[in-house]
Amino acid sequence: MFGLVRTSRSCNIKGYVLRNQALLAQPIHGVSANQTRSNSTAPAYEGHIPLHWVEKTVLAVGSAFMSITDPRRGDMIAALGETTAGSSLPRLRDALLYSSEGRRILRDRPRVNSTTVDMDQLAQYPEGTFGRAYITWLERCGVTPDTREPVHYIDDPELAYVMQRYRECHDFYHCICNLPVNVESELALKFFEFFNLGLPVTAISAAFGPIRLNSQKRARLYSEYVPWALRCGGSARNLITVYWEKRWDQDVEEMKKEFGIWDPPEARWTRPLSEAKAAAAKRHQAAGAKHF
Repeated sequence: MFGLVRTSRSCNIKGYVLRNQALLAQPIHGVSANQTRSNSTAPAYEGHIPLHWVEKTVLAVGSAFMSITDPRRGDMIAALGETTAGSSLPRLRDALLYSSEGRRILRDRPRVNSTTVDMDQLAQYPEGTFGRAYITWLERCGVTPDTREPVHYIDDPELAYVMQRYRECHDFYHCICNLPVNVESELALKFFEFFNLGLPVTAISAAFGPIRLNSQKRARLYSEYVPWALRCGGSARNLITVYWEKRWDQDVEEMKKEFGIWDPPEARWTRPLSEAKAAAAKRHQAAGAKHF
């Protein structure tokens, strides 16, 4: 559900917070100004917007309301995820630290976008590899990896990166689980992510998202997709620990076996796989021509 239409409206969030500054600056009965503020209001990383707990509470409530009423507000969905993350991010960070692959992720801090990932190079990987599967998935869904909101409201830089990593790897989860970008498939993946990662925003999406479905699709979500998400997401390897960019040349089916993932019930795709494969092959030919 949330994030299905991805837009960047960071400035709107900033304006939302600033409009509440006058209210938030007023003394709270029994609480001093120093108590309501965090120890430091200086940004801890590029794009960081320090907020005290009252501001975070207002933003959490406001972003939750906006996310439910208008799922196209990608900025509000991102803010909701950050203001409700709680102890889930330290737990995911610990999962990264317990894994050798995860420690490499924390050390390298890779980013996923069209600048850091060579799409033409992915198109040259053989059929059946993860790199080729990912570029085919992008072609089939008509999306790019450049639509993820930057993190603003998480104070710890390392935890902020963990949240950013989750966002930027979300499409990898779609790809490895063979799910398109539509409301029912997005909700199926949100259930999977909740059972696998435990992020509160995924639970909020899973709880309120089904109201957007008709009765038939809602019934299928609960009878087919949710049981799959519970069993598969709950038993699979924690996907935050996967260094996807180091696995472009790996066989997708081998990866699924390694992670303990199996395909969900067949999803509804708007574009045939044959067309997406043809588009990926065309990209492959164009990329190959550049080398001559």
